[in-house]
Amino acid sequence: MCEKMKTVNNWLSSVFGDQPLPQFEVNTRTVDVLHQLAQGSEARCRETTLMVEELQQKAAEYQAEGSHLQDVLLHGVGLSCASLSKAATDYLSALVDTGMVLGVRDSSLGSVMSALNDHTNHLLEAQKSNRKLERELRTLRKKLGGTLVLRSNLQEDINKTAKSQAVEGAKAEERLLNMDFVAAKVKELNNRREKSEAQLLSRNMDKSLTHQAIVQLSEDVVALKNEIIPLKKKLEPYMDLSPSPSLAQVKIEEAKRELAALDLQLEMNVDI
Repeated sequence: MCEKMKTVNNWLSSVFGDQPLPQFEVNTRTVDVLHQLAQGSEARCRETTLMVEELQQKAAEYQAEGSHLQDVLLHGVGLSCASLSKAATDYLSALVDTGMVLGVRDSSLGSVMSALNDHTNHLLEAQKSNRKLERELRTLRKKLGGTLVLRSNLQEDINKTAKSQAVEGAKAEERLLNMDFVAAKVKELNNRREKSEAQLLSRNMDKSLTHQAIVQLSEDVVALKNEIIPLKKKLEPYMDLSPSPSLAQVKIEEAKRELAALDLQLEMNVDI
């Protein structure tokens, strides 16, 4: 704990310099966190220092190589900056700029062509990748268009469904109100029927005058009419016979009596 606190204080002092150190709560957690930050900061500082030293060394190497090439070019060949024409100076500057862009160590034809080939390959690869990305982009746009159309259709269906549900809800509510009204009406009619039945019972009404008795009587009348039909059919053969004083008169009288009896019964039922 004491070693970590000492490391933290030294790190904070190096970070803030002459400024006062910020106040913080001293406990195991805060000391551990600050200690980790201090170690990470020191590691990054060491890496940065090593990188700077490497860059300085490379700069020195490039400077020495540049001086050597300048000596070879100016003194070995017998050229000087003053003896070069403006066009030659421009060409030389363009050659230097080209070498820096291509990243070559020298301006020989082999190095320049190799660098140009590398850059051309990179360019072709980039163009190929760009065309592939464009195809994928077109495909995605088509899919996006289809998705948007589908979304629009789904939204329209949802709106229609919502409207239909609202209409159906209103109809269902109306049906419920009607059902309540019908139920109340049925209850009212049942009450009125019970009161009417009670009044009729209190007045000693004949049960033959009730609706059920009348319906039963109507059914009986229909049954009697159906019984009369075959009897009439039995009389039809005798209607075509030549008259005879005795047998025909007897049959006719019997049929008339039977028919009269049925008519009388039918009239009695109707009168009742």
